[in-house]
Amino acid sequence: MSEPRELVDRLEQSVELPSGIAERFAGYGVMGVPFASGDILAMRRWPASSLGEPYTSVWHRDPRGKWTFYSDVPPNLACPRYFGSAISEAVVREIGITWTGPRDLTISLEGDPDLDWRLSLSQTPATRVMNAMAGVLPDALWRREEVLNAMGKAASVMLGAGRLGLTGRAPNHQRFMVNPTRIWSVRSSTARMADQDLGSVRPLPAQTRLGDFWIPQRGIFAIGGAFFEPLDPARHALATVASG
Repeated sequence: MSEPRELVDRLEQSVELPSGIAERFAGYGVMGVPFASGDILAMRRWPASSLGEPYTSVWHRDPRGKWTFYSDVPPNLACPRYFGSAISEAVVREIGITWTGPRDLTISLEGDPDLDWRLSLSQTPATRVMNAMAGVLPDALWRREEVLNAMGKAASVMLGAGRLGLTGRAPNHQRFMVNPTRIWSVRSSTARMADQDLGSVRPLPAQTRLGDFWIPQRGIFAIGGAFFEPLDPARHALATVASG
């Protein structure tokens, strides 16, 4: 299998959106990494978006449970469009992603607070099995909720990352489907945010979630796509941050 850096370079140069009427995204990201400090970091990079402009987003949950989403496009065109009802702040900020090796990357935020987040990825027996399964799954089955539910349960057991939800409802009530076609384990990660060291990677005492999207208790890097119901103001929340 090609290394993640090589696959990401291909995506950045040329990636096509899947067909359909859903709001669609193709790219890669870090599903979530919990730290000893009680912080969580996650990242999404979508070189292709049916909403228009490609974008990058960093998610941060502090030890008190407050979520802040940083994006390099307006919040209504990024992740807060779906998760806004569950987050406290949506901030537009320049975000950097630098690959320093075939399996090593650094994610950065400039400004206040600044972020220097470093990750090293690896393949494990479990990720190899999951990738082999994903590689033979017909395209049509990636859009079936019962198949994604079964995959999520299998991945939860095999990866030891707690509950994993590949389909469900986002905090703003849109239904979603996540299609991770290739995954790697986060072998190690360090992060400094606002001059504070977040400590070692460590599962939280209680796994957390945003709507039906569960944050893994172990770091996972994924390449793939995501699908959300088209925004309907009559049925879906329009908030990009929680009220009150």
